[in-house]
Amino acid sequence: MTKKEEILKILSAKLRKILEASNLDFELLQELRIRIMGPFIVIYDGEEYFISERGGLEKRAELAYTIMQGDIKETLEYISSFSLYAYEDEIRQGFITVQGGHRIGLAGKVILEQGRVKSVKHISFINIRMSHEKKGCGQNILPYIYEDSRICHTLIISPPGCGKTTMLRDIVRLLSNGYKDHPGVSVGVIDERSEIGACYMGVPQNDIGMRTDVLDCCPKADGMLMMIRSMSPAVIAVDEIGKREDIEAIAYVMNCGCQMLATVHGASIEDIKNKPILRKLVEEKLFKRFVVLSGGKKPGEIENIFDERGSVLYDKKCVFG
Repeated sequence: MTKKEEILKILSAKLRKILEASNLDFELLQELRIRIMGPFIVIYDGEEYFISERGGLEKRAELAYTIMQGDIKETLEYISSFSLYAYEDEIRQGFITVQGGHRIGLAGKVILEQGRVKSVKHISFINIRMSHEKKGCGQNILPYIYEDSRICHTLIISPPGCGKTTMLRDIVRLLSNGYKDHPGVSVGVIDERSEIGACYMGVPQNDIGMRTDVLDCCPKADGMLMMIRSMSPAVIAVDEIGKREDIEAIAYVMNCGCQMLATVHGASIEDIKNKPILRKLVEEKLFKRFVVLSGGKKPGEIENIFDERGSVLYDKKCVFG
């Protein structure tokens, strides 16, 4: 099934007709924003557009098709195979992963039970984030994260939306399958938000390598400890660390002799140092490699690579300047 078919089959008949008329290249389509009584919005090739009823890409909101309650209801029925109740655990986390690895973010009225989120009802806002694999994007980083044929603890630093998850996924694939003179190793992925492997009914929709095991929708700190105890990985990979318990679990993983791959939101190493919870990662030299991605419009572009001492191993300005 093509990416276009995967997306069209979960949309209401009206929205499906509009997208079909748009003739968009679904490889460049990044997000669909569906908000009750709001304009139909897409993020396409890095730009925001409003879609008219005839499928035209517009820059003026008043020209857009207005999302109706029926569009939301019908789309939710297709997303959940006509059984939202069956997806209650996923909805509690705010998203559902569908075939193809596409992530459907949901928002509406939150129902609490004993102070914790039990469910989301009256869902009126849907964000469909397209799953895109960019195989090979991690090849330029790999030579820098090996030291004496050993994989180094590596932290990828990136502003939101700049390709850190895509980069992490490809590095996992390469390490798992083996790369050039480096044999493949067992990799454990803690996929809390179902974005690395993008599992659908337990099966990864993205290629994350032949020696990779996944804990899907599992909190990172709990998942790291579970993976160490159950699957004996050589490498553990997690996306978007930030909580104190994440840092404690990472230290435990490293002390167990397992190599660590992680990503974090930030613009630079200095940015990480300014965040009290994350400062320990730099000051105590827990990670041996720091990969900083560019905040420009080209996702996955490497800005700098540093070692634990702060020495520059790679600088984009020196290469291209």
